[in-house]
Amino acid sequence: MKRWRRLLLHGGALLSTLGLLSGVFFFLGHIVLKGMPSLSLALIFGDTSPLKALLFTQRVFNGLFPAICGTLCLVLLSVVLALPAGILTGVWLSHFGSGRAKALLSLCIDTLAGVPSIVVGLFGFSFAILLHKISHGTVGPSLGIAALTLSVLVLPGIVRNTQLALAAIPRETHLAVSAMGATPVQAIVRVYLPMASPGIFRGAILAMGRCAEDTAAIMLTGVVATAGAPYALFGRFEALPFAIFTIASEYSGPEELAQGYGASLILLLLCALLFGLSALIASRFHPDTP
Repeated sequence: MKRWRRLLLHGGALLSTLGLLSGVFFFLGHIVLKGMPSLSLALIFGDTSPLKALLFTQRVFNGLFPAICGTLCLVLLSVVLALPAGILTGVWLSHFGSGRAKALLSLCIDTLAGVPSIVVGLFGFSFAILLHKISHGTVGPSLGIAALTLSVLVLPGIVRNTQLALAAIPRETHLAVSAMGATPVQAIVRVYLPMASPGIFRGAILAMGRCAEDTAAIMLTGVVATAGAPYALFGRFEALPFAIFTIASEYSGPEELAQGYGASLILLLLCALLFGLSALIASRFHPDTP
């Protein structure tokens, strides 16, 4: 490659990286500068005592604590629902699928990954209405339905991360496992999945971020503005993305807008906390995980 082409390539890559980093830092800096002044215990707990709110002995009416609890429950429940199906599907695609069946399932996974969240939310809403009719009004849009809907959204990412992690296992390992006489199930459960677990774990971390930020799906499946802390699997709930959307669309002054920025900053900090805990767990059980 000629020198000017190499310089052009390096310069373009450097400018693109600097542009991306500048955009990220500008966005984060804007949120921090706008949200820090309103960040306080009053924003989270309102007029309620923090201790009583944390012990769930007194309800928080004018703070973000119920939305924070609802977001945590929603994220954890969605990932728990999506992980088993995503891992098993990734295992099938990597070790058992072949021919048209594998191609068809791969096409379905890729198509699902490209479906807008509002469409998946509409499907979750239709499912909630169906359950409402079957249960004679006892089950409807709720935390469980919202978590199930979000699990469908994050499922393709978990499947692909599992498939790629399993495909990255060296061929020598496959030959050694076969030479030892292990059955396919034994090889997958005792060798391949443990080796691929860092990559699978990274897929779960990305799924947490997708669940924490999605607003369109939860708007149709059970989130409301004044539900309080989650109290039941099939009860209504609050969530930070919806709280931010509500404040941004209905604020009547600079103070309320500042609360929206504060809620956005709390959501970013919550995502960072979840990612940090996940990375800590991954590094503890897999010290060689990057």
